[in-house]
Amino acid sequence: MTASELTGPGAPTPGLAGRGPVPWHLLPDSSAVEPDGSLSIGGCHLDDLAAEFGTPLFVYDEEHLRSRAREAVAAFGDGVAYASKAFLCSAMARLVHEEGMCIDVATGGEMHVALSAGVPADRLVLHGNNKSTAELEMALSAGVGRIVVDSFDEIDRIEALVAAGQPAPQVLLRVTPGIEAHTHEYVQTGQDDSKFGFGLSSGAAHAALDRVAGSDAFDLLGIHVHIGSQVFVVDSFRKAVAPLAPTVNALALPEFSIGGGLGVAYVEGEESATISQWGAVMTTACREAGIEAHVTAEPGRSIAAAAAVTVYSVGTIKDLPGIRTYVSVDGGM
Repeated sequence: MTASELTGPGAPTPGLAGRGPVPWHLLPDSSAVEPDGSLSIGGCHLDDLAAEFGTPLFVYDEEHLRSRAREAVAAFGDGVAYASKAFLCSAMARLVHEEGMCIDVATGGEMHVALSAGVPADRLVLHGNNKSTAELEMALSAGVGRIVVDSFDEIDRIEALVAAGQPAPQVLLRVTPGIEAHTHEYVQTGQDDSKFGFGLSSGAAHAALDRVAGSDAFDLLGIHVHIGSQVFVVDSFRKAVAPLAPTVNALALPEFSIGGGLGVAYVEGEESATISQWGAVMTTACREAGIEAHVTAEPGRSIAAAAAVTVYSVGTIKDLPGIRTYVSVDGGM
């Protein structure tokens, strides 16, 4: 497929047939139309990549990834973590580490990939609402920098491991603030009915904070909050600050993580704030609420998603006269 077919006049936007060309802001930063009409990314012709590696093929714009990683570090400072669930391989782990980011890992497998890529354990943040004893033991043995504690069961597991001789970890407690972000209900995580974190309104958060603060098995560094994914309304993030500010301020903890979830435009008509804009809004909101803790975050999708395209090959073409023409590709239905 040539770039003119992809983005030229009258070309359909994916999922919005007949609506016009794909807006350039939906493509990786280095996308360009070559003289022969083909699309290139980072100076590499997609037709050539498809011929060399086959399809379907993921193509990532390295400079786009590095640019967004640098933007995140500039917006939030040291400690900002790349949420590796957005996209992880050893090369990606090395890239974000080279750009000064920590890495948020949510499974033992993700932890293994990051460590195998040469990322120091103290630059990892372990997440997950169902961390196994084996995963926690792996993290403690390796010296993972932060563990985001998500449940009373997890508190029990860590206390047992420390009692058995593992070092006490530095932790943040994930608190559910009781707000509903402006996003799809399936990816909301900040409301009271959530499988993640300790509820603020139920009293669970304060009970967990009291227990962890009073236990020798933990070094309590701060509070973590995450309200959902694909959040386009930045004010939703700001709303999470108000209910948590009194607790953060009363405990005088050094860190406050606002998590991730900044929305990414995938189709025509979607617009999102930049990482810099998001960071400025959240830093201002936290300071206005009297929060003196270091404010950090965990962007993932906003770093990786728009940096990539998937290249397919057209196979069967089925023309139904007067109805529709179906074009089948090798990447699914």
